Amino acid sequence: MEASVQKQIDRFCRQYLQLEQTLDYPEPQNIRRSDVQDVIYQRLFAEDALPGGSPPLRYQLRVLKELISRIEASIEDWDEHGVSDDLMSSLSVLFSAPAPNEDDAVQQKYPAVYHLASLPGHEAHINLFENRALIAAGGTTGLRTWEAALHLGQLLCHDPSIISGKRVLELGAGTGYLSILCVKYLGATHVIASDGSDDVINNLPENLFLNQLQGSSAIRLMDLKWGYALVGTEEERWNGGRPLDVVLGADITYDPSIIPDLVSTLLDLFGLYPHVEVIIAATQRNLQTFQVFLERCQGEGLKVEDVSFEIPPRDQQEGPFYNDQVAIRICKVSKS
Repeated sequence: MEASVQKQIDRFCRQYLQLEQTLDYPEPQNIRRSDVQDVIYQRLFAEDALPGGSPPLRYQLRVLKELISRIEASIEDWDEHGVSDDLMSSLSVLFSAPAPNEDDAVQQKYPAVYHLASLPGHEAHINLFENRALIAAGGTTGLRTWEAALHLGQLLCHDPSIISGKRVLELGAGTGYLSILCVKYLGATHVIASDGSDDVINNLPENLFLNQLQGSSAIRLMDLKWGYALVGTEEERWNGGRPLDVVLGADITYDPSIIPDLVSTLLDLFGLYPHVEVIIAATQRNLQTFQVFLERCQGEGLKVEDVSFEIPPRDQQEGPFYNDQVAIRICKVSKS
């Protein structure tokens, strides 16, 4: 199969597996080809195609109906082209499957696969169970992966030296995307995936399992609530006195009310590890909110410097896929 056609198939399949709402379907002259339809069927809709689990039923139905509709619209000569029997059969099976009611569907987690196109090797990816509708107890949104984590992850993939051979703490780990990336692909010596939500912490072992990291000594989960002193807690020395080189945080400045506690925790970390490198990524949906973070840092003697790293245009993204219409700011925080 031609490389240009394979690229269109890969893009569509990766977007589907990431549960993207907007998908780039192969072009009409390609989508009507039987070999293209066969590859899509085998990768996405065959019975054993997705051993990690299937997307939500309504999502599968919507995408497959649109795919078949586009195939039909692309066909000019029905003697030469047609719709795959396998795809039509899959659609019938989905139509006959009992749909969960809306309340149950909202509570469920579904597998999402994030392809890491910027890393060498065709198969680099992270598997996560996510719930993109549910807000966990305490108002946390840590049961899904947000744009800032994906963008910060891209920065780290482009410059693995930030992480390689380092001991890393992730604040507000959420689904664990960045922590898993650091351990699985970027050569971190050790990673602490921390969060202040019990729901989020309880969700993380499942995601470690999906990425073959269950029982790994390279990653540790930690319940870390910001604003509480790190020293003088249940341990004589925080983290057992072990060193820490890098602190990561993505989309952790979205709520002005938690920023004082976040900055307090950063100050504690600088007190324990004066040379630690702190990198924060924030999706700037509200400029005033991030300004609260900047002003609090300044008032506490912390310096915040922007890291230049552009969001790739959506039509050039090969995975992971994320919004290119919203500003994502990556900053280094240091002690003045």
